[in-house]
Amino acid sequence: MRGMLDTIAESLPILLVPDPTLRAKSLPVGPRDTDTVRGLLPRMFATMYDAPGIGLAAPQIGQKLRFIVVDIQPNETRQPIALINPEIIARSSDLATREEGCLSLPGQFAEITRPALVKVRYLDETGARREIEANGLLAACLQHEIDHLDGVLFVDHLSALKRNMILRRLAKELRQKRDEDR
Repeated sequence: MRGMLDTIAESLPILLVPDPTLRAKSLPVGPRDTDTVRGLLPRMFATMYDAPGIGLAAPQIGQKLRFIVVDIQPNETRQPIALINPEIIARSSDLATREEGCLSLPGQFAEITRPALVKVRYLDETGARREIEANGLLAACLQHEIDHLDGVLFVDHLSALKRNMILRRLAKELRQKRDEDR
């Protein structure tokens, strides 16, 4: 992974709500997609770091494939993880509530309750099968990004009232920004 990040990669545009790609279920990455995914991973990391964010899913850059990148940067050091075809194979019954935001809903945040611990099976960038157990921020990040692969946004975990308030506020802010840019 280090070598992939040592090259300078160009950032990609991040899709914003209400782009329909964000609501589509992603397709599994197959052998024919390997070169595409390998080519996009450095650019996805660059995009995530530039945003700045701690996770990015392929649908957020317009790709309807099941892969994500995450880096919660513990101790402010980069520890990038690329997960291809990730699936949650175990969840704790214990729950944790954290404030979440999303690069596709800029400036919007809400308290989201999710399982406190998850175990995720995935393929790494070399095609090797891996598993990771995560808690805390990493657990929340993995669940958030895997949700994106199923067309689920963090606001979908809120009541309809709270979700609609956030989506209306975002639409208003994006309209104002668009008007200011004219």
